[in-house]
Amino acid sequence: MDELELLKKHWKQQDTEYPHVSANDIYKMILKRSSSIIKWIFIISLLEFALWTGLSFFLKDTKNAQHFDKMDSDYLLIPLTVIGYVILAYFFYLFYKNFRRISATDSAKILMENILRTRRTVKNYVIFNLVFMVVSAMVVLYIEFDQDTALIQKTQAAAANGEVFMFYAKTILIVAGVLAVFVGILLFFYWLIYGLLLRKLNRNYRELKKLEMES
Repeated sequence: MDELELLKKHWKQQDTEYPHVSANDIYKMILKRSSSIIKWIFIISLLEFALWTGLSFFLKDTKNAQHFDKMDSDYLLIPLTVIGYVILAYFFYLFYKNFRRISATDSAKILMENILRTRRTVKNYVIFNLVFMVVSAMVVLYIEFDQDTALIQKTQAAAANGEVFMFYAKTILIVAGVLAVFVGILLFFYWLIYGLLLRKLNRNYRELKKLEMES
């Protein structure tokens, strides 16, 4: 049983064996736990960013990456990359701001609002990452079809045989399948890490609501 559960157990208990525990004591414990959770959300988001950035640099020297670098893709990839970094920086700012805001909270109502705000921020962050992955894959696929010589030749051969629709359909289905696997892995990661933290945050929110009703 953790400290918060002990405080709840003895809250308003009249038995002289236990010191008097006020609702404010319980609130302070919930505030402390919520602040710690949001701090970890901020830290994990930064670590995740560092992981993906490190992987991109590690994979830069692979054969496929070098092949792709030879294509004229900067006009699409640079704006996409800049937009991605700007939006990620904005989310990091929001996570940090939520942590600072919740650390200075002195009202149960405001704490509940901050918990809800943090929950929305995390969900929007997850949605953005998944959408950005799908959009990036579509951009890469477009560049490959537009500039890859081998792929263009295969497309032309399929068109000559009257099978261009099937060729496009098979290619898109393969890419969609691979993308679905990566999205599934990412969703599992988010469910495992951010989902766990959000469940704890939601539990704190329910405790605050119960505390207000009992006060």
